[in-house]
This record gives sequence, structure tokens and C-alpha cells, in this order.
Amino acid sequence: MFPPIPEISVRTLSEKRKAAEKFILLDVREPWEIDLARIIDEQVVILPMSRIARERMEAFPLPLRDPQEEIVVMCHHGVRSAEVTGWMRQQGWQNVFSLAGGIAAYAEQVDPSVGKY
Repeated sequence: MFPPIPEISVRTLSEKRKAAEKFILLDVREPWEIDLARIIDEQVVILPMSRIARERMEAFPLPLRDPQEEIVVMCHHGVRSAEVTGWMRQQGWQNVFSLAGGIAAYAEQVDPSVGKY
């Protein structure tokens, strides 16, 4: 059995953004998805899951390679972000969390202007 995947809610993410907390929002969706819905913020790093699957650690830019960095992983509904979060934790990251419900929940509960698909 796998350990539970640590998650944060979209409301918590919104509060962290409003408080200007330091963290990385890792968007693992594909480019066509980002064209349909996105959070525009300097904290967002776009790194599609397909690239992570192909390149593993080499796909990660330097700021993301720090296992102490706080990272929130986001996808469409939370499935891919949970997979990436679990994998990152297995690789040694300690402060990485999946966004529960993904960008769909964020658009529904926090900011409809990010878009839906």
C-alpha cells in the first residue's frame, strides 16, 4: 500500500498566493490544456507530465531540484498532480503537495477567470 498523497485545497492555495508566500506552483498539464485554462503568476512553472515521464529528473529546472523547496503540483482534476507528487516524494522531495481538485476546482471555487475545459 502506498502512503497517502499530501494535498492542499484550492482555498489554501488562494490564501498562500494572496499572502505572497514563497512556493512554486508546478503545472504538469500539457500545453493545449494550459491554452484553455491557466493561473498567470510568476510562481507558476509549466512542466508537462509527459516530459517528466520521458526525462525524469533532467526535466526539472534548477529551482525545482531543491528537495526543501515548497512545491504545489497542479493538473486538471488532481489525478496527475497526485501521481507526480507521489513520485517526487519517492525521489526525496519533502515539501511537495498535490492541489486537490486541480485547476478545475480552483476555477469553480476561487477564480472563474482562469478558465474551464
